[in-house]
Amino acid sequence: MSLLPSDDDQIAAVRAFNRFYTRKLGVLDQQLLKSPFSLSEARVLYELAQRGDLAAKEIGIELGLDPGYLSRIIQKFEEDGLITRTPLASDRRQHQLSLTAKGRQAFAKLDHLSQEQVASMLDELPAIARRRLTGAMSAIESLLGASPAAPRSAILRDPRPGDMGWVVQSHGALYASEYGFDSTFEGLVADIAAKFLTSFDASRERCWIADSDGAQVGSVFLVKDSDTVAKLRLLLVDPAARGQGLGQRLVTECIGFARQCGYRRITLWTQSILLAARKIYQDAGFVLVASEPHRGFGQSLIGETWELKL
Repeated sequence: MSLLPSDDDQIAAVRAFNRFYTRKLGVLDQQLLKSPFSLSEARVLYELAQRGDLAAKEIGIELGLDPGYLSRIIQKFEEDGLITRTPLASDRRQHQLSLTAKGRQAFAKLDHLSQEQVASMLDELPAIARRRLTGAMSAIESLLGASPAAPRSAILRDPRPGDMGWVVQSHGALYASEYGFDSTFEGLVADIAAKFLTSFDASRERCWIADSDGAQVGSVFLVKDSDTVAKLRLLLVDPAARGQGLGQRLVTECIGFARQCGYRRITLWTQSILLAARKIYQDAGFVLVASEPHRGFGQSLIGETWELKL
């Protein structure tokens, strides 16, 4: 059974959020912010106020509005004295729209009301909650943007409070989803993380958390096995961050730190079905030194031991 949400669950969650958020901001009211304008009318006003003179066609494309509906909004604005229309020299069928002084006043009032409404909503939250809220909004905008920028390279940092819980949960969910591992695997990860926290030796051990825009997207641990041997553990790259060489970066950090500490070898234990991880180890110079079939995590597996001489 998958521990990750099904497609239906995810669709339902997005729709529920949409309903909640539109209710929260009051855009389901017939008039936005108790003003004379509907949401679509306010968006047209905003575009004209922020970007200056625009052709009607440009606004329609930008906002995804039906041409007939947009035409009715423009006609209403013109009748109310909020805009002027000037035929474009390049195409007399198209019009350039400009806000009048009355239109700029109307927008300024609407903008002030919106500012006050959002400020009131944020005032109800403590500072840390406001940062979480705006961070989540930024993530939504980035993920759903029409032209998302190329993903920024994740930073590798030391663990912070809460990161170990993320390591355990992510391993449990990801391996259940992709390989069918049962809860005993999550228990093993929890034991490793707990031991790291309770007996951490800063001079000989490290954990790296890959962080992308404040979200954890990867992890790896290097722990002491003996005075001369280090053990690489819990390498993980979130599916959203794959294809960027992050796994290789995490392993490279382990190797560099192990050399600084004076270890002579790094060893690790993995499973033969973890093909992507095996390739990372092989490319980094690790050699397969032992393999053995076993029953673990609810699966019939082949455990493998890999080593790298430093």
